[in-house]
Amino acid sequence: MTMPASAPAGGIDVQVHPSRAAMGRAAASVVAAKLRRLLQDGGSARMIFAAAPSQAEMLDALVAEPGIDWGRVTAFHMDEYIGLAPDAPTRFALWLRRQLFDRLPFGAVHLIDPGETPAAAAAEYARVLAQAPIDIVCLGIGVNGHLAFNDPPVADLTDPLDVKVVELDAVCRQQQVDDGCFPGLADVPTHAITLTVPRLLRADRLVCVVPGAAKREAVRRALNDRIGAACPATALRRHPAVTLFLDPESNPHG
Repeated sequence: MTMPASAPAGGIDVQVHPSRAAMGRAAASVVAAKLRRLLQDGGSARMIFAAAPSQAEMLDALVAEPGIDWGRVTAFHMDEYIGLAPDAPTRFALWLRRQLFDRLPFGAVHLIDPGETPAAAAAEYARVLAQAPIDIVCLGIGVNGHLAFNDPPVADLTDPLDVKVVELDAVCRQQQVDDGCFPGLADVPTHAITLTVPRLLRADRLVCVVPGAAKREAVRRALNDRIGAACPATALRRHPAVTLFLDPESNPHG
């Protein structure tokens, strides 16, 4: 069961599915169809993935999709904490390896490694991203309306940078605790490397997966509020090819 709705501004295609599992399967189907088109006749694809529990159902379903030559797909991710040990299980790179990158034979996977000089690492990641266009971004929306780690109210929707070091706001950090990723707020890093909003929006296709009651207000704001830094997800309405996948709990019209 799919109940499409339309955003009051912009061209976001909103789909509400009857469960998180159904939502994940529907989103994975859209991603897989786009990949098959890109890869036909010897083509290739470049993708960016979010690392968050909200993406788990979609990633599981994507792993099961048939008929994709993953050896011609290059993968990136959109953010990473600064200050965690290289083997910390809460690092986004390791989460994505467990959920996706180690489960499929990608042609290349580029992981963000902040190292000792995060600003230099951000600049190098931006350089690799810029080597060719990005075809697909699989992303979510934070409870504070963030995209990647571009938090309100300091997110720059016209940022001249593609990747940068940012300070995380308290709501964003608390979400990581509420999601079960860290035992307490003091354990959540205060800074991260993130792809910027303009970098994400330059991709050809955006697939945004946002389940759960905690995200309902952020979804409502993304679809209705004035486009701006107070809710960075409103910037999605500037993109010509976005599909927003919701479950009943995240549906603001449910």
